[in-house]
Amino acid sequence: MGEAKPFMIPKRDVWEAFKRVKSNRGAAGVDGQSIANFEVDLSNNLYKLWNRLSSGSYFPSPVRRVNIPKADGGTRPLGIPTVVDRIAQEVARRYLEPHLELVFHADSYGYRPGKSAIDAVRQTRQRCWRYDFVLDIDVKGYFDSIDWELLLKAVRHHTDCPWVLLYIERWLKVPVQMEDGRVVPRLSGTPQGGVISPLLANLFLHYAFDAWMARTYPHIPFERYADDIVCHCKTADQAEALRYVLRDRFAACKLVLHPDKTKIVYCKDKNRRDDFDHTSFDFLGFTFRARKTMWNGHPAHGFLPAVSRKALKAISRTIRRWTLHLHNDKSLEGLAAFANPHIRGWITYFGNFYRTKLRPALKRIDLFVIRWARRKFKRLRR
Repeated sequence: MGEAKPFMIPKRDVWEAFKRVKSNRGAAGVDGQSIANFEVDLSNNLYKLWNRLSSGSYFPSPVRRVNIPKADGGTRPLGIPTVVDRIAQEVARRYLEPHLELVFHADSYGYRPGKSAIDAVRQTRQRCWRYDFVLDIDVKGYFDSIDWELLLKAVRHHTDCPWVLLYIERWLKVPVQMEDGRVVPRLSGTPQGGVISPLLANLFLHYAFDAWMARTYPHIPFERYADDIVCHCKTADQAEALRYVLRDRFAACKLVLHPDKTKIVYCKDKNRRDDFDHTSFDFLGFTFRARKTMWNGHPAHGFLPAVSRKALKAISRTIRRWTLHLHNDKSLEGLAAFANPHIRGWITYFGNFYRTKLRPALKRIDLFVIRWARRKFKRLRR
């Protein structure tokens, strides 16, 4: 008989967690081990991880810091855990998520089963027709600001499972290895890039914002996707009052409302526009503003979403980076096999609203293909 383990974690859960981590792909962590390397001795590696998780002897490695360029020119720090740590986090996520889904707010859309960014944008569009103002909220450095004690208190409220609580605390407090190799301790936050981080970040804002709004301002609807939040208000005064109290509410939760990026936006068509500082806002890659549209067959104005300038710049940058015109070694079918998954993704997402705004960016692909054809085939050079 084998020795009884202090924590009952089914081996099947570790196997299912591995399959999910493999399907999400992802880079290697600080140990340099890729998923392919991990698979070379898969059953042995999974058994060792299960054994450590079940016995309480599992300790995560530091997360590898990578700076990802943002569309506005800045960078977003990602923390990449090792493959082993990603699998372990997925085991805990699979355990914890069903408990939290029972309490999460209907208008929280980020990283949740059965909900998407497009659902959030569609709901935002409908409410912009009914409410004249939006409070566009920006939380400064949200993922790095989450207070560990408040977060662990929230986790304990939903589970008393000892191994989940033990390992979440270890993941939160693990140091970060910078790009220059230095290992630096962390004092708050949950690293963006971790498998369990989105769930924990959602839980924190559920109590800091969603549940508080439902309790204190039930008449003000909102949509939240992770830390992207828009609230719908009837008047500018109502929006200003909400901004004022939210500053204090977030401060009590040790978060900071970004003073410049948090703004009040007037959400009406051009025919009724008064003198307001902000008449558009960006949400999940779309810009909401007054636009021409057709209503019952007649030209009209509405407050509608379309692909944002920032997203269009990112698409154009990606298309330029492909340098399709230089791939003389590829056939047209080869070019299509490479580019079509990206194009399909852009059309599937941004084509949901005001699709015509996407066309100019995608037409750039035609120009590159024409240049490719002229270089490849002599008869087309004229």
